[in-house]
Amino acid sequence: MRGCARVLAELPTWPVPTDTMGGCFSKPKPVEVKIEVVIPEKERSKEEMSPNGKASPLIYKVNGTARHYHLEEHPIASNPYHNPKDVVEASVCHVKDLENGQMREVDLGCGKALLIKESGEFHAVGHKCPHYGAPLVKGVLSKGRVRCPWHGACFNISTGDIEDFPGLDSLPRFQSMDSHPEQIALRPKEFFRTYDIEVLTEMQVAAVDVKNKTAVFKDGFKMEYNKLLIATGSTPKALSCKGKEVENVFNIRTPEDANRVVKLATSKNVVIVGASFLGMEVAAYLAERAHSVSLVELEEVPFKKFFGERVGRAVMKMFESNRVKFYMQTEVSELREQEGKLKEVVLKSGKVLRADVCVVGVGAVPATGFLKQSGINIDSKGFIVVNKMMQTNIPGVFAAGDAVTFPLALRNNKKVNVPHWQMAHMHGRIAALNMLAHGTEISTVPYLWTAMFGKSIRYAGHGEGFDDVVIQGDLDELKFVAFYTKRGSRRWLLGTRRASRTESRRSDEVVAVASMNYDPIVSKVAEVLAAGRTIRKRDVELFVRHGKTGDMSWLTGKGS
Repeated sequence: MRGCARVLAELPTWPVPTDTMGGCFSKPKPVEVKIEVVIPEKERSKEEMSPNGKASPLIYKVNGTARHYHLEEHPIASNPYHNPKDVVEASVCHVKDLENGQMREVDLGCGKALLIKESGEFHAVGHKCPHYGAPLVKGVLSKGRVRCPWHGACFNISTGDIEDFPGLDSLPRFQSMDSHPEQIALRPKEFFRTYDIEVLTEMQVAAVDVKNKTAVFKDGFKMEYNKLLIATGSTPKALSCKGKEVENVFNIRTPEDANRVVKLATSKNVVIVGASFLGMEVAAYLAERAHSVSLVELEEVPFKKFFGERVGRAVMKMFESNRVKFYMQTEVSELREQEGKLKEVVLKSGKVLRADVCVVGVGAVPATGFLKQSGINIDSKGFIVVNKMMQTNIPGVFAAGDAVTFPLALRNNKKVNVPHWQMAHMHGRIAALNMLAHGTEISTVPYLWTAMFGKSIRYAGHGEGFDDVVIQGDLDELKFVAFYTKRGSRRWLLGTRRASRTESRRSDEVVAVASMNYDPIVSKVAEVLAAGRTIRKRDVELFVRHGKTGDMSWLTGKGS
């Protein structure tokens, strides 16, 4: 009898902890990695259509009856509303086929799973990241967890629990990207009802009385609290020029805003103010739909402060090849109208642009004005200051998301603001744990991405104030990795006046990395940084000098 690994799949709640059995006699015994397949009752009565398209029907058996099951239409995801009953078994490989530290996608007959062997034990988890469907087999396996190759989410390989974000669930799931509120809501209404969470919409808090532990609403209503979390996000900056109240000028804040912009912009002239992430993403989306897309920016190149000049120019070139016209190092001086609607955008350079629609993406400010008299510590830029447990200076009051500055371990606990999706997830988790008195400090590596013209830029770390950029690959071909470095502050250097230039260069450290078409290097770097290890500039320079044949021990932890 051949030794084999068996997978018993459970949908939609999996992976479950697995038992491994090894053969130590002349004939190896089977190794079974069991995963139950569960179909909620509400799914048995109907087959829902996936917003992401149909998948080939697969067949499974429920109580002896064959049924069609569209795996991609019912992605494997956590679901609090089911009772596990149905089981499917499949022999997927020989026990010797996987070495320690290896991962493999395996076919269960009713879908796929990710089979992992680490420290002599087998684990089976969902093969796709719940955030965006990335193949986890291409991710990074380290110390009992796998990190997504696309956006950096981390999952425990024994339990499937999400340990770093983005993503809401611990199991693979495709996101609906339609711009209808009910389809892109983070949680369905049933979730809040099930967990007895009261959601108050269209209500605004005007003040917080920390002495009496009360939130005061704009309409005068008051609500007492034991613990308070402030996650008010940010407010977009508006233009201050003449004509700013003209119709068809938008700050995109809601799905309705986005839908209206697309409708008005189709076959029309669009001007976008600000080469921010929002501005650039809108420009990319509208390039094929609008008659013309013009982008106005005060800086010399897009993303210069974030990605550096060379990467920024490569991105700019990609946009220009897709019919986006840039007007750099200038600002808007006036918005002109005809019959109340936008007609032209006048620049300070004197250029006049035809415009039927204008989208403004010139940044945002924290929505914390209502806290000015509260006693909660707010910095000079309006951000709420929190500690490693996401707690403010007021006991029992926590804050999270775009509105806060928090200590980032990666940058020696420097207080930073990271207004990105993954970080908001992590903030919420840490705040919740500490509101429940679990005493947990934040420890994460910022991870973000943007997608434009079918190309994704991935980014990990925090490169604010970087001194240099080391690039491997071809910027013109948009296949590259960029390492952002900053001068370190090692004590042995500070205490030595005779430190040579070489020694000073050795103190330069990688603080962030960005890539296009170079997966999974950003996730690999994120894992190194998450482990608290230092990547020196000299190491990446050697890697770049020798190409893919260069020493990469700094990515595996085997180097110095």
